[in-house]
Order: sequence, then structure tokens, then C-alpha cells
Amino acid sequence: EPGYCAFYEECGRNPTVSGSLLPPIIPCLNYSRVCPMLDRGEGRTTACCSIKQLKFLEMSLMLSKAVLMRCPSCADNFAHLHCINTCSPDQSTTINVTRTMNITSFGIVKEAVVGYQAYLSTSFADKAFESCKSVRIPSTGGYAIATMCGRYGSALCTAQRWYDFQGDSSNGLAPLDIDFRLIPEGVTEGIPDGVVPYAGRALGCNEMTPTGAEVCSCQDCQASCPVVPSPPPPAEPFTIGGMDGYLVLCVIFLCVLILAFLLFALSTYLLRKEEGKDSEKGKGKGKGIDKNGNNVSERLIEPWEVTCTDKNSLATQEFLGSGFQAWGTLIASHPLKVLLVSALVIAAFATGLMHIELTTDPVQLWSAPNSRARIEKDFHDKYFDPFFRTNQLILTAPGRPGHFYDSLLFGKQNFSGIITKDLILELLELQKKIQNIEFWSNDLNRTARLKDVCFAPLNPSNPSLTDCAVNSLPQYFQNSVDNLNAKVNMTVLGVTKEVDWRDHFIYCVNSPLSFKDITDLQLSCMADYGAPVFPFLAVGGYENEGYTTAEALILTFSLNNYPRDNVKFKVALEWEQRFLDIVQEYQKSPGNPFTFAYMAERSLEDEINRTTAEDIPIFMISYAVIFVYIAVALGEYTSFSRILVDSKFLVGLGGILVVGCSVLASMGFYAWIGIPSSLVILQVVPFLVLAVGADNIFIFVLEYQRDARRPDEKREEQIGRVLGNVAPSMLLCSLSESVCFFLGALSTMPAVKSFALYAALAVLMDFVLQMTAFVALLSLDARRQDGNRCELACCVTVKTTAPSKPNEGFLLPIMRKYYAPVLLHPVTRVIVMVVFIFMFISSIYLMFYVTVGLDQELAMPQGSYMLEYFKYLYAYFEVGVPTYFVTTKGFNFTSTMGMNAACSSVGCDPFSLTQKIQSYMAIPANSWVDDYIDWLNPGSKCCRLYTLGPNKGNFCPASEGGYQTIKLPKLKVTCVSVLSATRFMAYHTALTTSKEFTAALKIARELAHNITLSMRAIPGTSQDFEVFPYTVTYVFYEQYLTIVSEGLFNISLCLLPTFVVCCLLLGMDLRSGALNLLTIIMITVDTVGVMTLWGIDYNAVALINLVTAVGISVEFVSHMTRSFAMSIQPTHVERAKEATATMGSAVFAGVAMTNLPGIVVLAFAKAQLIQIFFFRLNLVITLLGMAHGLIFLPVLLSYFGECVRVKGRTEARYRHDHAISTTR
Repeated sequence: EPGYCAFYEECGRNPTVSGSLLPPIIPCLNYSRVCPMLDRGEGRTTACCSIKQLKFLEMSLMLSKAVLMRCPSCADNFAHLHCINTCSPDQSTTINVTRTMNITSFGIVKEAVVGYQAYLSTSFADKAFESCKSVRIPSTGGYAIATMCGRYGSALCTAQRWYDFQGDSSNGLAPLDIDFRLIPEGVTEGIPDGVVPYAGRALGCNEMTPTGAEVCSCQDCQASCPVVPSPPPPAEPFTIGGMDGYLVLCVIFLCVLILAFLLFALSTYLLRKEEGKDSEKGKGKGKGIDKNGNNVSERLIEPWEVTCTDKNSLATQEFLGSGFQAWGTLIASHPLKVLLVSALVIAAFATGLMHIELTTDPVQLWSAPNSRARIEKDFHDKYFDPFFRTNQLILTAPGRPGHFYDSLLFGKQNFSGIITKDLILELLELQKKIQNIEFWSNDLNRTARLKDVCFAPLNPSNPSLTDCAVNSLPQYFQNSVDNLNAKVNMTVLGVTKEVDWRDHFIYCVNSPLSFKDITDLQLSCMADYGAPVFPFLAVGGYENEGYTTAEALILTFSLNNYPRDNVKFKVALEWEQRFLDIVQEYQKSPGNPFTFAYMAERSLEDEINRTTAEDIPIFMISYAVIFVYIAVALGEYTSFSRILVDSKFLVGLGGILVVGCSVLASMGFYAWIGIPSSLVILQVVPFLVLAVGADNIFIFVLEYQRDARRPDEKREEQIGRVLGNVAPSMLLCSLSESVCFFLGALSTMPAVKSFALYAALAVLMDFVLQMTAFVALLSLDARRQDGNRCELACCVTVKTTAPSKPNEGFLLPIMRKYYAPVLLHPVTRVIVMVVFIFMFISSIYLMFYVTVGLDQELAMPQGSYMLEYFKYLYAYFEVGVPTYFVTTKGFNFTSTMGMNAACSSVGCDPFSLTQKIQSYMAIPANSWVDDYIDWLNPGSKCCRLYTLGPNKGNFCPASEGGYQTIKLPKLKVTCVSVLSATRFMAYHTALTTSKEFTAALKIARELAHNITLSMRAIPGTSQDFEVFPYTVTYVFYEQYLTIVSEGLFNISLCLLPTFVVCCLLLGMDLRSGALNLLTIIMITVDTVGVMTLWGIDYNAVALINLVTAVGISVEFVSHMTRSFAMSIQPTHVERAKEATATMGSAVFAGVAMTNLPGIVVLAFAKAQLIQIFFFRLNLVITLLGMAHGLIFLPVLLSYFGECVRVKGRTEARYRHDHAISTTR
């Protein structure tokens, strides 16, 4: 009844409880700081507990308050119930003693209470539970309730289960058994007479306590969170009339363009038809004979009609033609000297290869030193250790049956087939084998072990093997076989059952921070290196925290990430190689029960380098195929007996050597000046220069073969004259490409920049060597051919003489007789224009949907073990990469406002740094500020000073308690008011695709910027103070935030010189330059469109190939444009036919047929990057370039090309030079 106690005073230790964390003092059968809710004032307060009991109650509450004091109303509610049960003057009305026993204390036998029932209303219990269920432990990112609900953790905890744990004496916290009975309002059944369920008022977490403590923080109490405006909804897709807006605009644009063209074509047709009638009326009046005796159907143009542009064109062509003619004659006259000088120059450049630096570090390859991500990474690594190296196995056991386990403590539990003791023991054996890796290290001059390179967070200066951070399921048993095999009988509520490793595992995955489980096994859950193993680091492939149903075991070894110039970096690499050797050997062993995937930190770089080395033969075969084609295709083959005389095997070999020497010269030069190379350069630049060089070689050689020597003209003079005809076209293409690549070097991406520099100089050197060494080679070959000497056997001559008529080959007659007339038929021309306009507009639409990024598995070769690892990682890992929010110097954490702006405890700013991080990250931030506040919390009586031992009187370290709670930068431990750097760790959600990684980076930066602005508003904060996010992947994915604009900028820079150079070398011919530019743009846009259709992502590798596409497009287009501009045929169509037949055949043989065989060979490469970005993309570029250069451009020129010009002496010379070849 009210006013009576159910028990009073202490009777000593509870004999039924052993090994508890607190002395299990129990009361005998019989204020204000501890139980303020019972304080009625001096002289008016009565209690059922003595001062001694009150002190022990205070001590008992301290452990719980240590994790609950972040929310004062929760801690108050927690203490409230226990104060009512222990000290309430109406104690007998709310509790019912159920079990007592006699205790002898100091020779006196007393009856002691060891169990009772506590009755309380569900309204009080539920509200108290609600106030506590969201309280966090910042150091772990988890909930405090998870440590106070036993087997259920935070996810399955309820008010009843929470109170059951508080009343369970087996957990080491409760001094006796308390059976909490939660009674709904109005229910009286089952309640003993005189007992009234306690229905006091529990505080909400957003209420102040009676003692004036502030409301709980937003992080611990949703009700305390300020009303935050909802973020703006994502931008709606661009639509017009409910349809895709881009599609509608492209359709409209397509219709307008096609209609405009058809109107233009119709008007042109009608105009010419009318002109034709006029011409018929005046037939014969316009005929004339030129000074060479040729009939012309158009009137001769008078000198006064020649425009300034015509004069510029004439002067430019005359200057270039005569200059190259004189140069060619000089070189052809001294071939051996030229070859010797060329060899010496190349050798001088190539000696730089001794100093070449090959970049293989992905960070240096794809992230610029001055990029934001690199600067932030360098800052983080300067003040903190670099992100540790991960070596990991993910193991599964498919097909193994699971089982149900009826646990005494946790009820019926479903265990998957992999969570079995035999497999855990197998994993432990493998783990120990890896941990015991030893090898001789020349760098250390001693035997190296894991402890020499491992990440040891709690003992970094002098770690032992057990200090190394190894995360796995066996760590819940401290890697002890005895602990795994331990079992004991346990009695709960009168039921006795055997408990074993399964009970311990269930408890630990729900309470990883526990030093002792709630079973009679009394084992710790902490790893042997002193830190907790969170369940997502030990098991994977589960749902809703059902850890026993996990489908995978995870084993992770963390190593220190040393700088590459540190001797221990090599030791870490060697340890990882031994790790891989053991794992691969274990995988092949017949007794292996697991199916698993694995990786080491070095694996990505190793696999990329391995596949590059393995695919080098593929590239060599590709080059060999191209060489064989060039050697065969350049031959004239006038008769079977002259095959060895007319073949151009040595000329083809010389052309290949010219390409190779130009690449060597480029690489040697940049090695001299210290610009590093890369594997991308070794693979792409020779291919590009070969495409460019082969085209020029074909144009030069075919023009020479089709030319007839003039009377009394020496062979050297003929070579010079032919060179004067074609070298301006070769210069146009080479100069356009070289300037294009030099401008491409303005890119901020190191890989693109270095590629552009190497390619620019290689193309330039290729042109120089073609103008020197190759002309000399052709001169020597011409002498050999004039003497009827066989190739490869120069002493052998044949009697069959060479035909007097120049050899056209088989391609030129076909192009002139069949292809050009069909292509330039009036109907065909219209169809071609409509089809290519449709392709262009369609590709513009598809450009908006190209995927940006590069999924990391594409960097791996087919069959790589890393592909299996990525598949396992995405399937079984439950969290993403750890992410740090780093603060720079300039913020005062010691001020009240400064600390409130960073913390998330009670009284902190609701918009503080950690509060904001909580809103976005999968697992909230580990906050050293909150840990520090909790460490200093006067509500927790945790030690601040050592009371015993050699450190007596000194402060305890912040990491005391089993895990490191404060991570400060590498500074001496001194009192500072402004820290140089700090960091707060959280986790991203599980990220799988490049798009997700990029989006996560973008959001993290936006969040950090918002935090920076709010913290700069704190008085005394430096305006250069900054908060930035950092994780190991950001340096790779940052490029995708700007790669679209970067790509547009680079490609635009590459397109600019193609227009400028074309205009200049054609004598300010703006129209030809514009048509040339338009065609190249169409090729580039169509390439991106096909990328979308073929699933080729847009990234830095693709950008390199698109820049290459501009260069190759120049080869397809510029030769044709110049040939058309130089033609003197009377009509646009005739000029287009001539250009298509003469230059088109050379472009087809020299560019298309040179590239295609080599590209097809690349389809057999193992590397997915080569298959996708070199085979697929280069095939697309070549086919589109060929289609536009040989189909679209002739038709375009026939409609819109520059009008024919009278070229004075140039025209006369052109007619004379080509008379034989054009009138056969």
C-alpha cells in the first residue's frame, strides 16, 4: 500500500550473479541528485532507500547514462523508473517481490530480494522508450539502444525488450532479476492485489528535464529537428507537349533542314535547266580553243575578273608547289646523305628514351596535380595517414543447406549454409595462414611480416601481429578456436539449454561494442586488435540486419599506404603478392569448401599492366597486317615477270619505319624534357600516326605511279614535281592534325594532355620524315626500278621492260568509271544529302543520352579475377566506401560556438556539421567532438585519471575503452586553440556504377560547401576555412563532373585549326574551309551518336579517341576538299567526280584500307578497354570517316563547293601535268 517499502538497504552480493560489470549488491527485505523526481524538499522527502543504496543506484546508472546523456530527457526517463523501483515511498504499490534468499553478511543472516516484478503502464514505458530509441553513439555510428536491448539490437528493440534487458541479471549490469510487466491502460487482469502499474509522466525527447537540461539534439531526436524546407524536386525531363523535348526539336530541325535542302536543290535544278535552254540557243558561240589546243565549252575569264581571293589562292599554290618541287628534287638527288642525316637526328631524339618515365599510377594518370580532388587528397595525406590499403576476400558456399537453431536467449534463428562452425574454422585457418606470411626483404634487410606494414590503429608505433587490423567473423571470437568450440549449459526462466558460438555470434553482430556477451560463455565481442568488428565488415548478403542469414563471409586485411618512394611501399607490395599467391593456391586446392572472390590493393594496377603486356602481340599483329597491306597495295604489278621489280615491299617497310621513327623521336624528346609517358600513348599514338602516315604515303606513291615523266626530265626532277603537286595536301592534313593535338594539350586531364603532346609532335615528325627520308627512299626505289632490279635481290635484273604508259592500278578506273558517276547522279545526290542530314540530326539527339563514366570493371581484361571480385562486391557488400569530411585550419573548436557548430549532442546547433552529415550519409559521422564531449560529461563517472599503476594521476588517453574515438592529425600532443586539420568519418551507401560514384561525389561536395558557409559564419573563423569531403575514389570520378564541358572545349580547339589551316593553305578559301569543318563536325557528332547506340561510355579514354577521330577525319576530308578546290573542270559535279576518282581512290586505299585490317585484329584483344574503346570506337570512326569523306563530301561539294577559278600559269601547268593521266 502507499507509504510502505517492499525492501530496504543492501544485503551484500547476489550469490546468483557472477562476473558482472558492477558489484551485484542487492537490497534487504525491508536525494535529490540521483532521483530528483522524488525530491519533495527538505524535511518532506521520504524514500524506501538509504543513502548507501542511493549511492549505489547512482553508480549503477552511470554506465547507462554514459551512452544516454546525449539526450537528457532519455537519461532522466531511464533513471526515473529505477528510482521509482528502488526509492519510491510508494514502492510496494508498483512492485511485487517474487524471489528471496538468505544472505549472511558480517555474521548476520538477512533475507534478501533476488527477484521481483515491476508493474508500469504502457503509456510511461512507450514514451520513455521513444525518447531513447534514436540516441546515437557517434563513435560507432550506431544507436545506444542497440547496446541495451541484447539480442534484438536497435532494429528489433521494443519497450518490452528494452526493459527485459534492464532486468536481466545475466547481462552484467542488473544486480538482480526484474520482471517488468507492461500493463495497458484499464487492464487489471493478472495484477496482484494492491499493485497499481506506475503511470508517471515520461518526458519526450524534445522536452527539457525538470533540472533544466536542454532538449535532445536533432541527431538523437527527430522531434527536436527544426523544420527544414524540402529540397527542390529533381528537374523534370525536358518535354514539349508531353513528348521528349530534345526529340521534338531534332525532328523539327531535321524537317527544316531537309525542306531547305530540297528547295535549294529544286531551285538549282530549275535555274540550270533554264541556263541550259539559253546555252542551246547560243550553241557554238561559247566554244573556244585554249593555248594548249583543248576545246573548252565555257568562255575564257578575263584578267580583270580575277578576285583578290583568287589571287591569294594562286599565290599560295604557286609558292607551296614550287617550294616543295625544289625541295623534292634536292632530296631525291642526295638520298643516301638524307637518310644518314635523318637516322642521326632520330637517334639523337631517341636517346631520350633512356630517361623515359612510364606513368602507371591511376591517380597520376587521370587526375591533374592541380585538380581539386588531388589537392584535397594531398591535404588529407599530409595531415593524416593515406587511406589504408585493402586486401580482401568475399567467400560464399552456394548449395550448402542452412539450418534452424533454437536459441535459449534469442529464440528460433535461421542460419544460412555459410554461417557454420566448420566453415568459420576453415576461414580462421586461412586467415592465420595469411597473417603468418613471412619473406626476406632486401629493403628492410630482414624478414618482413604483416606487422611491419599493417594498419594498427591502436598501436601504430610498434605493432605486434595481434595489433594488425584484420576484420572477419572469427574476430568475434578473438581468432580463438577454443572460444569457437566453447559451450556451456545455461538456465533462463527455469529453462536450461546449451549455449554455444551461435548465441555469441547473434549477440555480437547486434552489439559489436560489447566486452562481454549475455550468455554464460561470457566472451568479448571485440576483435583481438582492440576494436569492434561491425557486422557489415564481417558478413554480407543479408537483408534487414538478418546477419544469421548472410550469404557471404568477408575477410579484410588493412595495410598502411606508404608513399611510393618509401622503402616500406615495396614491402607492402611484396606482402600483397604473397597474399595473392596463397589465396590463388587455396582457390585451386581440391578441399576448398568456398566459392570466393579476392583482391589486393595492387590488383587493379597489376591487372591493367598484365593485360597491356598480353595485348602487345595483338597490336604487333595489327601493325604487321597494316604493313603487309601497304607493301602489297603500293606495288604496280604490270606483269608477272616484273612482280619483284614493281613491288614496293621496301618502300612500305620504309613508310612503317618512318612512322616508328617519328613516334620514337616524339617519345625521346618528351623524355628529355621530363614529360612522362603512359601505356595509352604506347597503344594509341603509333596507331594514329600510322593512319596519318599511310595516307600520305599512298597519295604520294600513287600520284608518282600515275604520272608520266616529261621528255628530258630526270627521275629526281619528276619526283620533285610530283611532290610539289601533293605535298601541299599532305601539309594541310599534317599541320591541321599537329596544331589540333597541340591545342588538345590544354586539357587538364594528365592522360589526355600527355597523349595530345606526344601525338602532335609525332605527326609533325612524321611529316618531316616523309618530306626527307621517305622521298629519299622512293628515289632509291625508283632508281632500282629503272634498272629493272628485283627488290630484296638488287643484283638480279629482269629482261622485261617497264610499260611506257603509267600504271593507274585497279582502283582509279573503278572509281572514275563506276563509283563517281553513280554517286554524283542527280537522284543519288539528293538521297545522300537526305540520309546524312538524318544521321547528323539523329546523332545530335543521341548525344544527350550518351552515358558518362567508366565502370571500373571495364578496365579489367576478360577472365580477370577482379571481375569476379567486383561482382561479389556489388552483390554482398552492404555499405559503400568510408568518407571523411575534413576541416582545414582556421576554425576555433575550443570556443562554445565553435564546438556547438561541430557537435551533435544536446545543446549543439541543430544545423551543425555532424547534424548535416547525418542527413545524407548511410552511416552518420564518427565525431571526435562528440566523443570528447562525452568523455568530459560529468554525468558519466568514467575515469579521467589513472588511479593505479605507473600512470597514476595522469589523464587517460582518448582511445581508452577499446577503440580509437579521436582521430587528430599527426601533431605533437600539445594544447592548441586552432587545429590544423580534423576529420569526421561516415559511409556512403553501396555504390556500384560510375554514375552513382559521380553523383555521390557531387552531393558530398554540395553538402561540404553548405557546411563551410555555415561554419565561416561563426565569429573568429577564418574566411579561408573550408570543409571538404574525401574518399579514395574521388580522384578517379571527379573528371566526370566536368568531362562533358572539357570534351567540348578540347574538341572545339581541335576543330579550329582544321578550318584555319585549310583556309590559309587554300588561299583564304573560306567556303572550302567551312565545308571541310562541317564534314569533320558531322563525323565527330555521328561518332558520339553511335557510341550511345553501341553502349560505349563517354570518358577520358573515349575523349582521347574522339580527339583522334578529328585527326583521322582530317585525312578523309581535307585531301578531298583540296583536290576539289584545285580542279579546273567546268562544273561542280565534274570537279567532284575528278576529286572522287583521283584523290578518293588514294584516300580509300591509304586511310580506310590501312586502318580497317589493323582495327579488326584488335577485336581479339583480351582487355575490355581495347575491345570497346580501340576496336569498337576506332571501327566507328573509320567507317564514318570513310562514309563522309567518300560519299557525303563529294556530294556536298557538288552542291556548295567553291566556284571554278582561272588559275593563270597554275592552271596551264596543272593541265599539262595531268594531261596524260586524265585523258587516257
